[in-house]
Amino acid sequence: MLPPRILRRLVLAPLVIVMTLFMLVTLPFWLVVTAAASLRLPPPQRRGPRFVWFGIVWLTLESAVLIACLWLWVAGGARRQERHYALIGWFLAKVYAAAVRIFRLTLDIEEPEPTAEERAARLTRPVIVLSRHAGPGDSFLLIHHLLARYHRRPRIVMKAALQYDPSLDVVINRLPNAFVPRSSAEQSRVVEEIRRLAGTMGDEDALVIFPEGGNFTPRRRRLAIRRLEEKGLGAQADRARGMDHLLPPRPNGAIAAIEARPGADVIFVAHTGLDDLITLGDVWRKLPLRAHITAKWWRVPAAEVPGEREARIGWLYDHWEQIDAWIGAQRQARTPDRAEHG
Repeated sequence: MLPPRILRRLVLAPLVIVMTLFMLVTLPFWLVVTAAASLRLPPPQRRGPRFVWFGIVWLTLESAVLIACLWLWVAGGARRQERHYALIGWFLAKVYAAAVRIFRLTLDIEEPEPTAEERAARLTRPVIVLSRHAGPGDSFLLIHHLLARYHRRPRIVMKAALQYDPSLDVVINRLPNAFVPRSSAEQSRVVEEIRRLAGTMGDEDALVIFPEGGNFTPRRRRLAIRRLEEKGLGAQADRARGMDHLLPPRPNGAIAAIEARPGADVIFVAHTGLDDLITLGDVWRKLPLRAHITAKWWRVPAAEVPGEREARIGWLYDHWEQIDAWIGAQRQARTPDRAEHG
């Protein structure tokens, strides 16, 4: 059970700052320990010290965000949304730069030509972003690019447990976002929160939804297909069975967003590269020396979104199958390269 907000503010937030100072003071010790722990891995994969450096950067940035939030609260700017979006943008830009430097992260994005509105940063309609969810940090990369590249103000529905992260807890709760329980019994509340966030979007906003409901794992895929069969949704189960890299999309949230904001364009996001890193153990053992992510997105104008519920479900599965096929093609193209450098 999540502690009350006042307790999170008085205990967890200061704890992050104390932990940051402790890690900075004891940095040499942690570098030695992680380097020793990495000795069991092949030489190119001895990545322990890199994790320490990234952890230090992350904690330092978290502490800076918390201090900035405190200053905004004292100065009476806690309700100024633009300042908090700028703060999130700064934080994610620094995290991205650290990942590029420490993990040698590279990112290729295949995208359509930006509209004249996007080039001029004068946006006249909101967007609903439907993205796959897999691999470490994919949501952070998505939000970073929405802010920095496309000048959008993201709205997100997140698991309530993420409020254990003090900077997320403070900043996200000051903006139009929603934290929801993980329990499947609360799915109606999730849909209502999505409907609320979509219905109040302005022209510069982007509602981010992960229709799979969580990170992809083979086990979750099997369970999701079984649930569809138990509900008598045989056609959807058959289509889900044909997708090897994705969980079947849960249509209720996406449809609720479209119903609440029918004038919004819909953007689909596909990505691959680190999606086979499912657990922390996978990240420790398998993170490549040079991390590379390939992404693709495309826009569906609001006028081209089907009007009926069943047609929308089929349309959502159509695009999900397109994402799955694209991921399969990308993985197949990477196989020879892995064989050469493996």
